[in-house]
Formats: sequence, C-alpha cells, structure tokens
Amino acid sequence: MGINLSSMSRTELLKLQEDVAGALKKAEAREKQEALKAAEQAAAKYGFSLSELSTDGRKSTKGTKALPKYRNPANPEQTWTGRGRKPQWLHDALKSGADISDLEI
Repeated sequence: MGINLSSMSRTELLKLQEDVAGALKKAEAREKQEALKAAEQAAAKYGFSLSELSTDGRKSTKGTKALPKYRNPANPEQTWTGRGRKPQWLHDALKSGADISDLEI
C-alpha cells in the first residue's frame, strides 16, 4: 500500500482514521456472517441445527441463587448458603459452643 502518511494533513489523517474504523466494522460483520454460515453448514452435516448444539441441554448456573444450608435458631429468617463470608450470627453461635451441624437446615 503506497499511502504517504507523513505528507497528509491532520484533517486528512482523521478522515482516513474514520474510514478505516468503518471499514473494520464492516469487515468484522462480514466475517462473523461467514463464520456463522460455516458453523451452520458444519452442524447441518451432522444433522443438527446450530441452536441445538449451542445449548446442548446444559443450563447456565450464572445468576442462580444458592439455596440456604444454615439457619439461625434465634431468628429463622437469617440464613446462610455456606458461600462467602460467614454471617455474624453464625460466628456468635459457634463461639457460644454450637456445632455448625446443629445449624444445618
């Protein structure tokens, strides 16, 4: 490519930069479409659709809330899943001699 950037003005360089950014976006979209088409063809070769392969029966655990495993006997509304920091009521119960298995739900 024979563009002499040092002889271009700042405005010309900015315009060129905008043109390149636009061309990159178009090229990326085109390549994504080509990749998607190739993936669909590969899945169809084995008798599947692309959506069947992408889910594969697995469910995402992201965003699911864990069920509580421990409950405060003094206040049954206070629970803990066993993940993260132990709540203060659990620390207090353990200090007073309670066994963690006594607090399980």
